[in-house]
Amino acid sequence: MMPIEHSETPKEPGKGLSRPAALAVVAAVLGASAVLGRRNAPDPSHPGIRRWYKRLDKPAYTPPDAAFGAVWPVLETGLAVGGYRLLRRPADAPRNLAVGLWLLNTGMVGGWTELFFRRKALGPSAVASGAMIASGAGYVAAAAKVDRTAAATAVPFVAWLGFATLLAERIWERNRSNDSGKA
Repeated sequence: MMPIEHSETPKEPGKGLSRPAALAVVAAVLGASAVLGRRNAPDPSHPGIRRWYKRLDKPAYTPPDAAFGAVWPVLETGLAVGGYRLLRRPADAPRNLAVGLWLLNTGMVGGWTELFFRRKALGPSAVASGAMIASGAGYVAAAAKVDRTAAATAVPFVAWLGFATLLAERIWERNRSNDSGKA
């Protein structure tokens, strides 16, 4: 009996995603998070959200709006590079954990904007921000076991989350009467 030849070589077990597939996943995941974040942005295209945010009593160390616009593309680029590198690695339990935490963190970014800006739930958004520090640190630790560069690209994200959590907590503390949600 003659062996059957296949025109396509099956994917070898243990290989990561192809370059185009990894890019597509990263673009889809970060794109969805960006769309959600954009939907909730306190900018001129969302005057109600913008007015509410401008009226909040914020601590003196709150960065100007332009700083947020400058920081987030850098952080998202780090998340994109890290996610891409992990997706290209062979699938195994440590890699899958790191990818799962990457997905969780990218999803939580968009979800946080929904809580804080759209729902005006200051308490729950401060709690969610704290949870993001824990999941972000978990992501860095898990990624470090698979790809140190991927882990390193997420360190600024976790550092920013630390600052953002402090800021969110202080805003909640100063504006409890404006908080539509409860922690």
